[in-house]
Amino acid sequence: MPYNHLIHSFMFIRNVISSDFDPIFELLRQLWTYKTLHKEKMKDMFNRNLLEEHIIYRCAVEEDTIIGFCSVTIKNNLWQQAFLGNIDELVVDETHRGKGTGSALIADIIKIAREKGCVQIELDSSFHREKAHQFYRNLGFESRAYLFTKELK
Repeated sequence: MPYNHLIHSFMFIRNVISSDFDPIFELLRQLWTYKTLHKEKMKDMFNRNLLEEHIIYRCAVEEDTIIGFCSVTIKNNLWQQAFLGNIDELVVDETHRGKGTGSALIADIIKIAREKGCVQIELDSSFHREKAHQFYRNLGFESRAYLFTKELK
């Protein structure tokens, strides 16, 4: 499993553990401001995912405070005829944005995806997140498709 990765003398990236849920939940509230989050349902999913080998959660820590979170799901992909990494979440605390934390989390998760045999990594980003789109382009990501969704209620 991935190791703790020192980014700056004051920040490092490590694997997420179950007791990290509360600060990560608060970060996800910053990511999904338009959505009502159900804490207990999310906590159950969070803890289940920590047990899954194909789902990797990493966090950026500064002075014992979680300031960023990133997750990737490794999946078999017929289109690629190989493993593909899908970044499901990336969020940095709003008071720490623009300082390299997001880039460090992406670099960390890409390294892990490569180690797991992925030939490509991808993510989706909402239309209104134009700053995020530029951030991803600056990191070498390309827009290649639309994402379509359908509620199953």
